[in-house]
Amino acid sequence: MNRIRSTALAAVSTAAALLLAACSGGTAGNTDPSNVNPEGEIEAREISWLLSRPADGGVITTMEQIAADYAAEHPGFALNLISTPDRPSYIQRLETLAAANELPEFFDIDATPFAATLAEQGRMMDAEALLTDLGLYEDYRPAALNYQRFDDGSLHMIPFEFQVELFWYNSALFDVAGVQVPETLDDFPQMCRGLREASITPIALDGQDQWPLERYMAYYPFRTSGNDFVRDLKRGEAQLDSEDGRAAVEWMASLGEAECFGEGFSSTGYADAQAAFTSGRAAVYNIGTWELANLATDNLDATVRDDVDYFTLPTTPGAVTGADEYVSPSGIGMAVNAATYDPLVRDFLAFALERYPALYAETGALSPTTTVETTIPDNATDLYERAIAEADSVGELSAMPWDTQLDPTSNSRLQQELTLLVQGEITPEEFIATMDATIAEHGTAAFE
Repeated sequence: MNRIRSTALAAVSTAAALLLAACSGGTAGNTDPSNVNPEGEIEAREISWLLSRPADGGVITTMEQIAADYAAEHPGFALNLISTPDRPSYIQRLETLAAANELPEFFDIDATPFAATLAEQGRMMDAEALLTDLGLYEDYRPAALNYQRFDDGSLHMIPFEFQVELFWYNSALFDVAGVQVPETLDDFPQMCRGLREASITPIALDGQDQWPLERYMAYYPFRTSGNDFVRDLKRGEAQLDSEDGRAAVEWMASLGEAECFGEGFSSTGYADAQAAFTSGRAAVYNIGTWELANLATDNLDATVRDDVDYFTLPTTPGAVTGADEYVSPSGIGMAVNAATYDPLVRDFLAFALERYPALYAETGALSPTTTVETTIPDNATDLYERAIAEADSVGELSAMPWDTQLDPTSNSRLQQELTLLVQGEITPEEFIATMDATIAEHGTAAFE
């Protein structure tokens, strides 16, 4: 059985189990998801958060500190943080617990079709109502909240971070090749050809994890139609065999023809891609501000430190999105389990969410709120503060990564076909035919 077939069967099996769990009653829906201020005594106990975040990252270390402070005031309380950073393993674990009606008090989840199903079943608290009731809703960056919303505008996940994704580049390598920062997406192939002629790898790419290449697929449609195209595409209500779709596919093929990505990019991992850029072997690296510590401090190799700069997502002719609008994710969100929501959970959230922004910003990271200033590390370069300021001026619309939008089967197939397209092993016509057929079969069913 091939990988695609296995993925499809797993998705169908999980969906069926989820539906069965919802129909059987269990613990689902024991609390009204809109009742964000339930009556009753606060009784301390251990509660759990199932996370897909780095164990030593700022979110977890900050929440550990807050939980300890809360426990000091509420003997018997503990926050059990269960982290599974590897995303595929995490999703499998999450779906298994959901099917068994054993989700913990908090769980990380993206605004995927699976999450939408949980929300429709009343298994996730209304995050907008909750934040409003706590008097915190207006504190959040609109872009951070919008990133977490479902297509109908509802909000069921709380953001704990904020990022902007930038194109970092080595100005010295650009000078050697005599190329300029691209003004439009159409300038990328010319930039790549110029760098190749100077024997410089144009773009460092983590092809092993596949999502970095999928980011590029999202760029052209975001400029020409905002997020409308992917939202229609994932339901089979739009096709790649269209003006917007063909523009995206042909642009991706043009990047391949211009040899934009490093040799063997499909087997290059995250660390190797980063090393290619930070060592001066590649000229461009598209990554988010979560890498500021490696790109904008004295941790960066001194031989390239003064040459590194960045540019934001270029536009296209006739773009409908602003130059200040690009990928500005607020990361995976945290959902609050409606079945276990009670006065203790509410009280802890009120305590934590009020304190979190200031403590998190002290780590040098961007808070999802506008209420605090990020602490610039002592070893930061000027680029660090500029990137933070860039995030503060970003527009409200964020380009939605396609891996959070498509159904699992279509997404897996898209990632595989994209690599083949950029490698020149299939034509744009073949790519379009395969993906339109795949989404018609799986996307339509996933969003019914």
